[in-house]
Formats: sequence, structure tokens, C-alpha cells
Amino acid sequence: VQLVESGGGLVQPGGSLRLSCAASGRIFRINYMGWYRQAPGKQREWVATITSGGRTTYVGSVKGRFTISRDNAKNTVYLQMNSLKPEDTAAYYCNAGLRITSWDSVRDYWGQGTQVTVSS
Repeated sequence: VQLVESGGGLVQPGGSLRLSCAASGRIFRINYMGWYRQAPGKQREWVATITSGGRTTYVGSVKGRFTISRDNAKNTVYLQMNSLKPEDTAAYYCNAGLRITSWDSVRDYWGQGTQVTVSS
């Protein structure tokens, strides 16, 4: 199983970016997908999650600014980030909880990360 992120980059404060993450490989079912981030010198922080049924949850600091969405047919999750702030600067990591067979337990998989830098 591979998770490949894209869409990071440099943006000015107040700007927008859209991250994408596509899961590929032997996948039976993806239960949830989400995003985490890690700023230099800080622990990895959960940002948002979306379930297979479309239920979304967010960390308080991004509510109202970030929107997570998912295309189940493409095994892809998106993170639309608006009104970006310098404190959003971090490496963003895609996460998926999935089963590779019908009898497998749900396991977490991670992408390699994509850098988001918010600076003027």
C-alpha cells in the first residue's frame, strides 16, 4: 500500500492550498483517511479525519478554514486549506486506516509528507 501526497508549496498569509493524497496497492476497504502535520521542533499533530461514510472532524485551530473531503472511488483524500496562517507551516502527512483483505484488521498507513510554508 502506498499513500502519495501532492499539492504542498509556498503561499502568502491569507492564501489557499489544496493537498491531495491517493492510496494505491492491495486495498480491501479504507475505513478512514486523514491529515496530520508536524512543524519543526514540534510533535506530529492531528489535523482532520474523514470516515468512509463522510463524517468529518477537525482540530480546533483549523475549523472554519480547512475542509477535508474524499473520493472513495479514487481512494483519494483532499485537504482544502483557506485563510492560511504562518502557524500552519509544517510538513503535512496523509494517513489512512484500511484493511488489505476482508479478514485483516484495520491498520494505519502513512504518506511521505508534503511541505506547506506560509510566509510573506
